[in-house]
Amino acid sequence: MLDIKTFKSALEQLESERKIPKEKILDAIEQAMAAAYKKDYGKRGQIIRAKFDLDTGEVNFFQIKIVVDETIAKTEEGDSSLLPHGGGEEEYSFREGDERVRFNSEHHILLEDARRIKKDAELNDEMVFPLEAKDDYGRIAAQTAKQVIIQRIREAERTAILDEYGEKEGEVVSGIVQKIERGNIFVDFNRAVGILSSEEQIPREYFERGQRIKAYLFSVEDTPRGVSLRLSRTHPKFLEELFRIEAPEIENEIVKIKSVAREAGSRSKIAVFSNDEHIDPVGSCVGQKGTRVNTISQELGGEKIDIIPWSSDPKIFISNSLSPAKVLSIEINEEEKRALVEVPENELSLAIGKGGQNVRLAAKLTGWRIDIKGNEEEIVASSEKEETENVAEEN
Repeated sequence: MLDIKTFKSALEQLESERKIPKEKILDAIEQAMAAAYKKDYGKRGQIIRAKFDLDTGEVNFFQIKIVVDETIAKTEEGDSSLLPHGGGEEEYSFREGDERVRFNSEHHILLEDARRIKKDAELNDEMVFPLEAKDDYGRIAAQTAKQVIIQRIREAERTAILDEYGEKEGEVVSGIVQKIERGNIFVDFNRAVGILSSEEQIPREYFERGQRIKAYLFSVEDTPRGVSLRLSRTHPKFLEELFRIEAPEIENEIVKIKSVAREAGSRSKIAVFSNDEHIDPVGSCVGQKGTRVNTISQELGGEKIDIIPWSSDPKIFISNSLSPAKVLSIEINEEEKRALVEVPENELSLAIGKGGQNVRLAAKLTGWRIDIKGNEEEIVASSEKEETENVAEEN
């Protein structure tokens, strides 16, 4: 005998602790009961549903029949008669589109018969017929339904997690380091576990078990092993979302981040633009006395962040992107989207950056290939990787 009071308490606990709606659990139970009933007492083709009364613990069973008529059936010649299928007078073949559907008296009911029961019955309606209760059903159903109910509750929980974290995809999330295995960090979010792979970690960062960690949730996947949350601390969007959190002007879309170039753990550049001429986009991101940008830099292990004013004029944008170096002149090739930038001799190393990093990030930020030359020399550096590395070695 089912203890209704205990059962209700269990439902409320599942709803509060696992965030699974009570209605989903009841639906899972009813489906499990119907499956068990059909297995033991049902006939081929039957649609059986169960209705569980949460107040009394009583279960009622019903057979569902779909309303059809002979116009659904078509012969090869195109007439609309029912086609005998050779399975007795209760079985016929129907055509729905290009598929042949077999009429089964346990599954279907003809429109004319349905209207004898319900005058306003229409095609594809469901007709409901009560089924008799079985004395020994409780014991048999309990065994059959138990595993199905457990499975459905797991599925409902998985769906709830997918719904919750699916809405957070593309945002910064915070969790607790659960364990570290083979360089991968597993992050606990109470109801789900996120994976921060070694490739998505900032170089030389170190975390300990139990430590709180922030990361960018870039993918929510439903896998056979459960819901997988893929995290990153190197993704350019992580930097963008951190600025969105720190700067209300970005959250309110007064200031927009137009592009981001990042070499995680070392240096980044972001290009910003203001929709309000009275709001300084760079100042909004820097914050008073640098508080906003410094907070983000500390979160990223001291990563240096250059905040660049965006411009629709490629010459101005490219010049800004090479900051802190001073630019003397720029020649651009629109067709090849390539820029030749001249800088003072004493600022060549500043424009190029250590290992070619400054010019490389500027190219990523602007989308232009950039060549650097001094005012007394030929081209000495290019944003294209191999050339830049060679120049860096020479300098």
